[in-house]
Amino acid sequence: MLTDIFAERYLSVPIWEEFGENERRLLVQGFRIVNEQLFPYWIDGKESESAKKKWSSFHDKLSMELGLPELSQKYYSYKTMWNGKEHTQTGTWSLDKVCKNFVCANYDGSISVDRFMKERISFIEIAFREKEEMQKNMNSDLPRKIQEAKIKSKMIRPGFITLPGNRAEGMKAFAESLNSQFRASVDELNERLRRAGTNLNYHNGFIQLSSDSLAEEQIERKFWHIVGDELWKNVDIDMKEAIDRRDGNDRDPAFYAARALESTIKIISEQKGWTHGGEKGAHNYIDNLGSQKNGSFIKEWERKALKDFFSEVRNPFGHGPGGDEMPELSPQQTNWAIETCMSWIKSLVKRM
Repeated sequence: MLTDIFAERYLSVPIWEEFGENERRLLVQGFRIVNEQLFPYWIDGKESESAKKKWSSFHDKLSMELGLPELSQKYYSYKTMWNGKEHTQTGTWSLDKVCKNFVCANYDGSISVDRFMKERISFIEIAFREKEEMQKNMNSDLPRKIQEAKIKSKMIRPGFITLPGNRAEGMKAFAESLNSQFRASVDELNERLRRAGTNLNYHNGFIQLSSDSLAEEQIERKFWHIVGDELWKNVDIDMKEAIDRRDGNDRDPAFYAARALESTIKIISEQKGWTHGGEKGAHNYIDNLGSQKNGSFIKEWERKALKDFFSEVRNPFGHGPGGDEMPELSPQQTNWAIETCMSWIKSLVKRM
């Protein structure tokens, strides 16, 4: 099965030119966050079977995408002398050791620094993505488990001993604790990336380039937090595509950012019960949000601004130009379009 990895997405985008202390520290720090906070491999001095399965998954996914039989040697063999005779000692490294030997390896110059770093950052990305999926699954299943707990608490027969405390509330508190721990790990990784001098940022399963630190702080970080909810999954997918295309100098990144904005407008219209089935495009959904009958969710000037954006920025890229010049935005205009869509999405979602 194919796995989307950082090294492949940014294959043609130069990021690192040299390997120094900042780069060495970043790899060690990223690996330790995975090993100590996300998936501790050793529990009370013993291999955790659940963690072992996860580490095996990380290893197999990345080695497959990199075209390697293994990330580093799984087996060791060395000779020792005992009672005057030479003996060969063999064994198998634990999976965390195999992965550590890969991620924290000394740079030897056999490949470019850029490739070396991207391959190892890919390991960190895969591990964070796996943890993020686990958190999402836990959160989506939580309402069902809470409801079951409430039902069971009412079915306890007289005379049976019950433990003090509200089980449903305890489940919610435990889930929030796990969510809080993961958010702290994400914040730490992003801070480590910043201190290492990269423009990289982890959000919702992917490490991507950020346009600049101010946009990341004021717009992007809050945007990615908002669209992390399952309701906005298509918004999340299209915006990630927009950023990957921008970073890879690929065609039409602004079009995908506009798709994300259009999906947001449609979702809000549907969730509010304003969609009537006669809509033929983004302008009609924008009218649903601006309608006085629907409480003027957006003001008239906002309705006009949104329509202008779709008419002047999205539409030229959504249709073939025929014999006219192929539409194209400058890098500055592309960044503006992506950041504008992020700001609109963030603002609209917060009003719900």
